[in-house]
Amino acid sequence: MLQVKNIEKYYGNKNNVTKALDRVSFDVEEGEFIAIMGASGSGKTTLLNCISTIDTVSAGSILLNGKDIAALPSGELARFRRERLGFVFQDFNLLDTLTIEENIGLALSLNHTGPDEVEKRVREIAERLGITEVLGKFPYQVSGGQKQRAACARAVVAGQSLLLADEPTGALDSKASRQLLELMTQMNRQMGATILMVTHDAYSAGYAKRVLFLKDGRLFHELLRGERTRAVFYHEILDVLALLGGDISDVI
Repeated sequence: MLQVKNIEKYYGNKNNVTKALDRVSFDVEEGEFIAIMGASGSGKTTLLNCISTIDTVSAGSILLNGKDIAALPSGELARFRRERLGFVFQDFNLLDTLTIEENIGLALSLNHTGPDEVEKRVREIAERLGITEVLGKFPYQVSGGQKQRAACARAVVAGQSLLLADEPTGALDSKASRQLLELMTQMNRQMGATILMVTHDAYSAGYAKRVLFLKDGRLFHELLRGERTRAVFYHEILDVLALLGGDISDVI
């Protein structure tokens, strides 16, 4: 589904250049749930931003179903973002002036979907994610966990095929974090969502099927969960984080 091929990302000018990504390559199969980990400054958020087209690569290519997303014309790129990509961010990014229902349906409205169809699809996804009771409320009237569920609903309501999550549990308490991770697992298994999640938290990464570790902008290691329990996988993740060196508190 997704091919990341030898991508590099530089910031700065000729007198002061920072290499944020250094020849990173990996493939993502449809229906995978992948966590991306690394210490602060390792390049994990830059990688997600390049895949989401928030940022552009300096070299290399990112192919989605064989198409180089960097080469898409502006109109097709905008349509790609609306129809193929879903975003879940740490701070939810919900619009305070819209109800939860309106926030979830915004992508559909921007795609000129009819009002009746918008309402039907929003109700369906809200029911699956357990937030029908808050659809008429505004973001400031609901809990952090409900906001994040609404953000997940918005990310997949238009049939987006790739869900990108940047520290999705960062603003949640432990109970809400666990509920969100279980929800994302449900979305992956039952709805077929392909998920790429940047996280600093080994517990969160333990929910994924595969973990990619970045160090100094390079792919350092990867772990496949296979048939192992989440508890066993969690401890293996901690072992790799210890090998990364530096201040381990930055990544666990």
